[in-house]
Amino acid sequence: MIETDRTSTQIIKSKFISRDLSWLKFNNRVLDQAKKPGRNFFDKLKFMAITSSNLDEFFMIRVGSLYNYLDYQKERVDYSSLREIPFKQKLLNEVRQFFADQSNHYLKQIRPQFTKHKFNILGVNELDEAEKEKVKEYFKKTIFPMLTPMVFDNYHTFPSLMNKILIFGVVTIDHRDAAEKKKLSFIQIPTNLPRFFEILREDKLLFIPIEEVIRAHIHKLFRNISIETVNLFRITRNGDFTLDESDDIELTFLEELRRKLKTRKTGRVVRLEVEENANKWMLRVLKNRWDIEDDNIFEVSESNLFDYTAFWQIIGHNEFKNKIPKFHPSVLPVSMADIGAEETIFEILKQRDVLLHHPYNSFDPLLQLLEKSAEDSRVLSIKLTIYRLAKDSRVTAALLKAAENGKHVSVLFEVKARFDEENNLKEAKRLQNAGCFVIYGIQDVKTHTKLLLIVRKEGEKVTRYVHMASGNYNESTAKLYTDWGILTSNEVYAHDVSEFFNAITGHSAPRIYKYLLTAPKDMRQKLIELIRNEAANAKNKITSGIIIKLNSLQDKETISELYKASQAGVQIKLIIRGICSLRPGRKGLSENIEVISIIGDYLEHSRIYYFHNNGDPKIYGGSADVMVRSFDRRIESLFMVVDPVLKKEVMNMLEYNLKDNVNSYVMKEDGTYEVKKSNNKTAFNIHKEFFKVTKEIIENVELFN
Repeated sequence: MIETDRTSTQIIKSKFISRDLSWLKFNNRVLDQAKKPGRNFFDKLKFMAITSSNLDEFFMIRVGSLYNYLDYQKERVDYSSLREIPFKQKLLNEVRQFFADQSNHYLKQIRPQFTKHKFNILGVNELDEAEKEKVKEYFKKTIFPMLTPMVFDNYHTFPSLMNKILIFGVVTIDHRDAAEKKKLSFIQIPTNLPRFFEILREDKLLFIPIEEVIRAHIHKLFRNISIETVNLFRITRNGDFTLDESDDIELTFLEELRRKLKTRKTGRVVRLEVEENANKWMLRVLKNRWDIEDDNIFEVSESNLFDYTAFWQIIGHNEFKNKIPKFHPSVLPVSMADIGAEETIFEILKQRDVLLHHPYNSFDPLLQLLEKSAEDSRVLSIKLTIYRLAKDSRVTAALLKAAENGKHVSVLFEVKARFDEENNLKEAKRLQNAGCFVIYGIQDVKTHTKLLLIVRKEGEKVTRYVHMASGNYNESTAKLYTDWGILTSNEVYAHDVSEFFNAITGHSAPRIYKYLLTAPKDMRQKLIELIRNEAANAKNKITSGIIIKLNSLQDKETISELYKASQAGVQIKLIIRGICSLRPGRKGLSENIEVISIIGDYLEHSRIYYFHNNGDPKIYGGSADVMVRSFDRRIESLFMVVDPVLKKEVMNMLEYNLKDNVNSYVMKEDGTYEVKKSNNKTAFNIHKEFFKVTKEIIENVELFN
């Protein structure tokens, strides 16, 4: 307890909040969505599934990164000021509390409502005889031929068990052997079969977990052998192999790690989820084999369910498609509300810039621009950066059509996009085979910027059309993520974007951009200059203010400048969905800084940087968060908003975010969050209000009056 108190004191004294501890608070807010009264039940299942996949990624990447230090005896001091060993203990203790909260909510609040919603998750022993016969046939014909028991003993090496899949550990004894020694066998459950076997019982769907189907018939795999115990478990391995975004690893150690990891065939185990009361001998074998401690072991009760991502099968079932709330249909962008339907997107962009705010505005204008460009004989070339694509992507289809029609198509495909590597490589090869000029990312950095450039010959001149955005060129996620971007034919944007493409696809080093801030060149320093300008204005009694909306805020240099600006008297409002390493509201440090987080029906993904600049705001948008990786290890860009109407629209986006009293959480000085309290009894939900925005509304917006 003394050590715990000392650790807590050390954490609270730090000016910065641990990135990893902050991330866990974020997942708590996601879990909170599954607890919200009035939320649709199948929506609650969705958020339970998201918390589970989030936690998997957390162990693979964040805990995996920590073990890179622990395994190679390298020193590490976390933002919380804790060294690697006490920090690991603190982190895993926090995870354990989350795991308990998540499990408790499932068992006490989610599972009891299954019957009410016309389904249930049952074990084989809870079925009637006819249903058991169906399960038996399914096992015999479909599952049994796919199973491969793998024994570990003096004659067989320890098998390479896969990451994030369900595995049975079976302890057996052969009584014909005089020594009667125990043996341990493993059965990995196939991932290409549905997680649940489905049975219709009158008006109710029954979902029988595949692991329970196998457990009921596992004796078929061990003939003439005595089975002592059968225990289900699941491992999570270190997934931090590429190290491209390991922004808490020093560069010298990074190179050393790259060399060492080349010899490692599989990631080290960082978590073991196992049924409670599992065979102790088996656990000792696994702990010794994987060099893990009790802190890394999470027991799952008999009545619980391994891996809540299994809920996606239930959520997506045809039987429940009418039970899930329908999303509001998209509306016209404010900047296109008065435009006639007969005008082409090219004609519109020659008249004005257009702001698309997704999912409130459809992604279609952008897709239509690409598709028309592919067919238009006057379009000469298309250049695009791609980080993540939808399945059956219309973007890929348009680029393939453009290449087929003889246009020059250049695509910078980031094949290192985490968890999308395989799909991106496949799509990139399709484009390359069709004649597109494809660049497979750039060594040592990720290309995360979102830019499109279309060159069109119009009479005697050439016009360049540009799209710059915060989100991916992915029409599927554009319906679920809040993002924004600008479509324009403004020549200054076009010049900057052309120069930027030359820099990232060729050997060019532009000295200056007028409307772009770029990384890894100068983004951090330019943002710091803008922060310092607000601080100087505050010191000179000039109206000042900063509003920044991001996914994550972690870069120490930038945070330190925000602290200084706060001390100078600048009012700073931060809207940070996930990780926030800044500590708000501390007297003498950050008392003028407020932080909120918005979690709700849509995933907040947009980035906006607003600097009041004495009433002549400087506003930037783009794909970059305030993170070390964004500034130093990614190709990023932020674009300045120059059109007066669009500036007002972005200011309104920020004002609405600050007004939200339905989805908002307020960050406290100690790094915890509480639901935003509001004296206003009228609910203001930005995930509904943005569908109602009009030109008249945005004309009246003012920030920091």
